[in-house]
Amino acid sequence: MAIDQQSAPPPLAPGFPSRRMQRVAVDLGSFIVTLCLTFLGLMAITFFIGRVIPIDPVLSVVGDRATQAQYDAAKIAMGLDQPLWQQFISYVGNVLTGDLGRSISTGRPVAEDLARFFPATFEMATLGIIIGVALGVPLGVTAAARQGSWLDQAIRVVGLLGYSVPAFWLGLVGLAIFYARLQWVGGPGRLDIFYDGLVEPVTGMILIDALIRGETDIFWNAVSHIILPASVLGFFSLAYIARMTRSFMLDQLSQEFVTTARVKGVPERIVIWRHAFNPIRVPLITVIGLSYAGLLEGSVMIETVFSWPGLGSYLTTALLNADMNAVLGATLVIGAVFIVINKVSDVLYRVLDPRAR
Repeated sequence: MAIDQQSAPPPLAPGFPSRRMQRVAVDLGSFIVTLCLTFLGLMAITFFIGRVIPIDPVLSVVGDRATQAQYDAAKIAMGLDQPLWQQFISYVGNVLTGDLGRSISTGRPVAEDLARFFPATFEMATLGIIIGVALGVPLGVTAAARQGSWLDQAIRVVGLLGYSVPAFWLGLVGLAIFYARLQWVGGPGRLDIFYDGLVEPVTGMILIDALIRGETDIFWNAVSHIILPASVLGFFSLAYIARMTRSFMLDQLSQEFVTTARVKGVPERIVIWRHAFNPIRVPLITVIGLSYAGLLEGSVMIETVFSWPGLGSYLTTALLNADMNAVLGATLVIGAVFIVINKVSDVLYRVLDPRAR
């Protein structure tokens, strides 16, 4: 008994945080530092890309007919006469205060433009990833459970089409069939023209804003417009998620514990969805996160085809007009989305997998 008392660790003083709280604080501090450093690196990349691109931001502002004196005055006003390191410090300071400059295309602050255009992309991509997960995961599990069957081959063909069919072509075919021919869905844009501007934006997402305002007619009109572009995005997400789910499941179904469960007479449904599927939830979180970030970043073609007023259309217009403030601001937002989604995936990974804790 004396030996046990000597070997036992001394009790913590009153008010002293427990080791668990200390570990949580260290993990939280490490997370914040990593997030800040990653975001700083993202700002550095966007800044230097803006300086490497062979587009003169001063010339984009003053125009081709400006005199040399006007050009020099604009260059000084924009701070481009300073050394590169001073320009970067000023850029970081402006970004941290929410100042991304003024857009040449719209004449408004870039931060204000991004707040107007990003919700449309976020809304469409979110619905797309919901469709992709809701269909892709069951299809991948079914393909693995029936490996080599005609159903497995059909699902793999669907996945192959998702990798090979161009997004703009699929969008145009969808418009020609479901809008022009069958008239099952709404046309390009977020709303019919006579509904445009009737709902005051709260979140910027028309579906949520219409429900908040109690405008059910506008809500269903918005659903008819968003369902086709979101389904096209969801199809490409579905192809990736189904393929990765099938691969993960095939690896689990070949494990000994699955064979043991089958030998014991456990129903096949429980073997597949409890014994084999539970271990793949963690890697699936990463797959879904990457797919979601890809939809937010890669919806340029879909937004162009469907005249969707989102971040992709804004970025395309900015590139065509050599609007570098808008290009860098949109690129920064896309990069920040990737960072946030990756960090959320890491958190979910730790929650779902006790070994990571």
